[in-house]
Amino acid sequence: MVPLSSALGRTRLLLKALCLVLLALTLSLPATGQDGGPTLKPAFPSDSWERIAIPEKAGYSNAKLEDLLSYVKGLETTGLMVVVSGRVLFEYGDVEQISYLASVRKSILAMLYGNYVQEGTIRLDKTLAELGMSDHGLTPEEQQATVEHLISARSGIYHPASNPGDNSADAPARGSQKSGAYFLYNNWDFNAAGGAFEKQTGRNLYDALQTDLAQPLGMRDFHRSRHRKTGDLRRSRYPAYHMHLSTRDMARVGYLMLRQGNWSGRQLIPRQWARKIVSLITPLKKMNPESVRKGNFGYGYMWWVWDGPQAKGAFQGAYSARGAYGQYITVLPALDLVVAHKTAVPPRRFVAWDAYQGILDRIAAAHCGSQCGAD
Repeated sequence: MVPLSSALGRTRLLLKALCLVLLALTLSLPATGQDGGPTLKPAFPSDSWERIAIPEKAGYSNAKLEDLLSYVKGLETTGLMVVVSGRVLFEYGDVEQISYLASVRKSILAMLYGNYVQEGTIRLDKTLAELGMSDHGLTPEEQQATVEHLISARSGIYHPASNPGDNSADAPARGSQKSGAYFLYNNWDFNAAGGAFEKQTGRNLYDALQTDLAQPLGMRDFHRSRHRKTGDLRRSRYPAYHMHLSTRDMARVGYLMLRQGNWSGRQLIPRQWARKIVSLITPLKKMNPESVRKGNFGYGYMWWVWDGPQAKGAFQGAYSARGAYGQYITVLPALDLVVAHKTAVPPRRFVAWDAYQGILDRIAAAHCGSQCGAD
């Protein structure tokens, strides 16, 4: 006769083994989203990104992604990555090619601000006068603008920028708007925001880009020597801080934002700050000039934020970095998804926002959730 204690011991071992088998089976199955469709546990890339071999297992239609491919082939897109939960769902073009980001640089600067704001090195309430920041012909009243006004494009300063490419032609008369009262997308604010960053931190902006983002994110194509400031300093003493990244490194930037500043357990950007910079500081109905109120965006801290009737479904809570000629980083939290898009060699190549929106719409349409594979 087998002793009772021995039998009980074997039973416990069998039950333990059965539990381990069930656990393994559970972990091997995709989780389900709110619509019953599959979702993926968030992953983080090391040197390379994990690939989604069967889109339907991630809740996306392979046939619809083929439609996306056909559409993209008709554009001047040079690099495109669609990342779902940290895995590549779709890729097109040369994602390793490095080229300039245009105004996407501003959104990245907003990210860099975070740690220094949290530790008190950067004070958003500091005025230009307190920082000793002036420019050619800046008035004492204009110098009452704060750093926060700069990063939200609400300084009320309509001084010429060192570089073109903003809404300066639509600017009100100098001195007509009080600081903080009026939004206008203008490069003087953004360039001065770069100057304020360096003034308060004592660091070169590109050195901070390297140590605070490029290195901890494991960017594959970052070269510090590629980054230098440009602009006509006779117009303004604050140059533009242009940046040069590859599409696949842009995807890392977007994925860091999707994960609210956390990268594989390390908080590279304070979570509260990552949320703040993509929250509405200026809603759609208060954007200027009035013509842009017909669009879909409000503005945060140097990030464009979906607002109005289109901010629903796949675009609920969505936001984007936007640069001239077709440089975009878009985050769709509702789909746990990031899109990085590059149009290199401008102005010979150009993908306008409306054409890029066509990419986003096709990605959203490819999301089939629980209906994937259904007839």
